[in-house]
Amino acid sequence: MNISIIAAIGEKNVLGKDNKMIWHLPADLQHFKELTTGHHIIMGRKTWESMGKKALPNRVSIVITRDKNYKAEGCILVHSLDEALAAVKNDEEAFVIGGAEIYKQAMSKASKMYITRIHQSFEGDTFFPEFGKEWFEAIYNDFEKDEKNKYDFSLCEYERD
Repeated sequence: MNISIIAAIGEKNVLGKDNKMIWHLPADLQHFKELTTGHHIIMGRKTWESMGKKALPNRVSIVITRDKNYKAEGCILVHSLDEALAAVKNDEEAFVIGGAEIYKQAMSKASKMYITRIHQSFEGDTFFPEFGKEWFEAIYNDFEKDEKNKYDFSLCEYERD
């Protein structure tokens, strides 16, 4: 089983503000859907809540929370990243989809990262963790803004060295 991180980040590693995504990029959402469909997706409680507390179709959603009484309909509830990883052992690739704290915890366990870099500065309060030289950029594709996608962006794949 491979653990992959998937995130969209603005300049300065901004992830969001007030528990919401700041941008809307249909091409990135389609990319996310193509990669994660048929797999487990692992997220923290705040990410789950920011998605409207609805499980995404054709994926197994795993929500990490410290609250032993928390309910998340249609999801597997766990209380640590290690518990989440134990629940995905039969998936060839499972995806960590946020938030910032879960990304930070998953960084040492992941073998791949799919990062959409949005070439725009946004004001935010949540940031993707810095990562070092142990990651190399395997794929990098630039896309210009268009009538559907308001910002220039790049789809990047990183692998652990």
